[in-house]
Amino acid sequence: MSTAQTPSPETISGASSLVRSLEAAGVDTVFGIPGGAILPAYDPLMDSTQVRHILVRHEQGAGHAAAGYAYATGRVGVCMATSGPGATNLVTPIADAYMDSVPMVAITGQVNSAAIGTDAFQEADIRGITMPVTKHNYLVTNADDIPRAIAEAFHLASTGRPGPVLVDISKDALQAQTTFTWPTRLDLPGYKPTTRPHTKQVREAARLMLDARKPVLYVGGGIIRSGASDELFALAELTGIPVVTTLMARGAFPDSHKQNLGMPGMHGTVAAVGALQSSDLLIALGTRFDDRVTGQLSTFAPHAKVIHADIDPAEISKNRRADVPIVGDAKEVIAELVSTVQAELAAGRSFDLDGWWGELDRWLDKYPLGYDLPDDGTLAPQYVIERLGKIAGPDALYVAGVGQHQMWAAQFVEYEKPGTWINSGGLGTMGFAVPAAMGAQVGAPDKVVWAVDGDGCFQMTNQELATCTINKIPIKVALINNGALGMVRQWQTLFYSERYSNTDLHSHDVPDFVMLAEAYGAVGLRCDSAADVDATIEKAMAITDRPVVVDFRVHKDAMVWPMVAAGTSNSDIKHARDMAPKWDRED
Repeated sequence: MSTAQTPSPETISGASSLVRSLEAAGVDTVFGIPGGAILPAYDPLMDSTQVRHILVRHEQGAGHAAAGYAYATGRVGVCMATSGPGATNLVTPIADAYMDSVPMVAITGQVNSAAIGTDAFQEADIRGITMPVTKHNYLVTNADDIPRAIAEAFHLASTGRPGPVLVDISKDALQAQTTFTWPTRLDLPGYKPTTRPHTKQVREAARLMLDARKPVLYVGGGIIRSGASDELFALAELTGIPVVTTLMARGAFPDSHKQNLGMPGMHGTVAAVGALQSSDLLIALGTRFDDRVTGQLSTFAPHAKVIHADIDPAEISKNRRADVPIVGDAKEVIAELVSTVQAELAAGRSFDLDGWWGELDRWLDKYPLGYDLPDDGTLAPQYVIERLGKIAGPDALYVAGVGQHQMWAAQFVEYEKPGTWINSGGLGTMGFAVPAAMGAQVGAPDKVVWAVDGDGCFQMTNQELATCTINKIPIKVALINNGALGMVRQWQTLFYSERYSNTDLHSHDVPDFVMLAEAYGAVGLRCDSAADVDATIEKAMAITDRPVVVDFRVHKDAMVWPMVAAGTSNSDIKHARDMAPKWDRED
């Protein structure tokens, strides 16, 4: 936990104690919106010189902005809302942060303690509601407990497997007088995350790696969260083992590296999916064998032994039994693996992967990522995103919504650095991109931040453009506008006989996104021709004093390929419609 200062005891209100606690925890930004129960906290917040409060237009925007801030900075994101509907509007971003292990503290107001449980005006049991989607949560009804609860919340959110922590504070606790003392010691019995791996298990893992003929480094978002990209790079270079990076791990290992096979799973590359299916050893690092990676679990990587390293012991062997379980922080686990493998190599052991790479190289050559240009001359969404990645470059931050555009952004932007890809992976939350981009831009003001959003997602949270304009947060939005709920429409095309039930949004007609952007004080641009894509992106890049929205009118029948249909085996991957790869492998 970051501690900016340790103030002396002082008699103040509970609300002032909350603000002092946030300052002591090192908070510099809070995203929120006031209401009756939390109102006492907003008065002393106005006087804080350390904590900047950004007034959002919806509580969901506050939560996703806090997540975007956490992604961009590696620090705990903070959001604040009032009781009842204010708090329940935070449930979606809290659940989103929980699924993707994002460090977040959500502070909510609650009705007076005497009224709790009476169905009072704007009362909701937000602790009970969020219990399944928080790492921990608190109800504070005594002003004296506020500093301890905040200190513990920040510690819990940022250590072990990161995640969201809720602190619900009753209005009378905020109004009461208290003596403020910031705790110098935290007492959390039972909470002792294991960070250092067991040496015996690391040695066994190294032995399996050296014995394997078809090993794969299966890398998840835990690499990003633990800051283990350098260690992963060292391990990959030392061993020559191919690397696949899940949706949450894009950027953890450079796309340009010859050992990077790309993304596995439902919309992964043929090489990455094929490598996992043919592998005799999966070295799973900071990943959780999610269904979007495994496909039909019973047929996933049928010949592979599994080394599974994760900070969360509950994830190990949850979906796939681990032959070598390693509990520990990914950074420390990989560092020990590197030193152990180095010792084995120094003793005369070696890796024999020539045959394996021959097989992988054939798949890489034969089934590269690609796309077809529309026959009618309309704009290909993949082309837009590919050009955006080239022009904005590897130092920009790319924040995606959910659906087709998310997958294309994961596929066709080349990620070279960790932390440059921000998305809602586990929960798949439409409306994530704009507020998360806003939070990322606040956390990284010197970075170019592009939200790659769909016309469906954008219409869920576009009101935060007002927040961006007023607070001079110059995010850029690449709106991949196909006029439909694209991914759902793709499934209807493939699996529902082209019966497009309630997926046509008519977004090429209503609303006019250029006018909408301008109404919010942003710059609105439109592009519907491939010849204009580069110039339009460059025009948007040149605008740095306000948000920009670019309405890219793209072909509505474009699909995401490759694809593994939900519930099917990864071996049944299609690299285009009705086209499956010829594996030419030894099963």
